[in-house]
Amino acid sequence: MNALLSRREGLVLVGYRGTGKSTVGRLLAERSGRPFVDADYEIEARAGRSIRAIFEESGEPAFRDWEERVLREVAEARPGAVLATGGGAILREANRRVLRSFGRVVWLRAEPHILVRRLEADARTRSTRPALTSGGVLDEIADVLAARTPLYEEVAHASVETEGKPAHEIADWILEDWSRCSEPRPPQEPHPCS
Repeated sequence: MNALLSRREGLVLVGYRGTGKSTVGRLLAERSGRPFVDADYEIEARAGRSIRAIFEESGEPAFRDWEERVLREVAEARPGAVLATGGGAILREANRRVLRSFGRVVWLRAEPHILVRRLEADARTRSTRPALTSGGVLDEIADVLAARTPLYEEVAHASVETEGKPAHEIADWILEDWSRCSEPRPPQEPHPCS
């Protein structure tokens, strides 16, 4: 863990909303002594309005512009931070490049029916996050997740299933993975985390 704490490499959490990125991210930051950045909160603070308001008043492309700008600025200004992204941050190629160059990217996964249960229990999500399709919640999640899965797979260095696991257990796994993958190795030795 000491090698990890001295590295400038950051840690990025990606995944659909409701997978626990913010909760796990806060735990990771606390345990690693690094700052925590929640991209959605950064966007809202800089835009001066909620994500739902940005979607409703300006449309998704305007929100994605804010997201791209904030991710780029965070990557430049907060190297080494733990960064929780919004679920759609991986939609733009420019964002995927920024996230990969920022540090280790971990995809938090969950099945659609699990996400429905989590999102319905989360008052913030219900009140501040826009619908992304015109279908029911389960259909929306299944459709959007199916479209995004190849992008999560492309950007992530590692992934972890979150179903049935408490946040502290997920954070433990990520810290172990991050530490193992951050250890310097001789050039002739294959790296286990390529």
